[in-house]
Amino acid sequence: MTVEQQVARRRSRRDEILEIAVGLFAARGYHGVSMDDIGAAAGVTGPALYHHFAGKEAMLAAALIPVSEQLLAGGRSRIVEFADQPHAALTALVDFHVDFALANPAVIALHLHELDRLPDEPRRQIRRLQRQYVEEWVTVLTVLRPALSDGEGRVLAHAAFGLMNSTPFLGGEVDRQRRAELLRAAALAALSFQLS
Repeated sequence: MTVEQQVARRRSRRDEILEIAVGLFAARGYHGVSMDDIGAAAGVTGPALYHHFAGKEAMLAAALIPVSEQLLAGGRSRIVEFADQPHAALTALVDFHVDFALANPAVIALHLHELDRLPDEPRRQIRRLQRQYVEEWVTVLTVLRPALSDGEGRVLAHAAFGLMNSTPFLGGEVDRQRRAELLRAAALAALSFQLS
């Protein structure tokens, strides 16, 4: 096995462990899960996990920071793609976020309930990335509706996020495609709310 293959294998094993930890944290809460629990679910001893992560806080940061970075990068790329088409940019942002939310309900639950468990610096980094992501939405919303203040745009963006980030609470009685359609329609309706 080459060095590159060994690194890729280590990285994929790390990703597997992280995915298991995220699922456990989302289901049982951060404090309801021990390193031994994660190790048992991953098929390794708790102490062996320390080869991949310094501890549970490091796992939580490793789960949430890249997601925030991916959201910001994805939002920016859609805005660039539709730079002269604000309606298309907004639709692309909603589509992107709905797809993310449906693919990552455990990460959303983790963020909603466990972000404050992180040490100050990673928590500040995540919040900074989130604010930047919100501002991308605000820029599009205020171009579409110049009467909106930036603050009002933030209210609408957060309202839409609340709808789209409801995926951890949705049951399986509605298939994924229909859930996506409903979430997209609800978010776009919230964002097109007319001020009196």
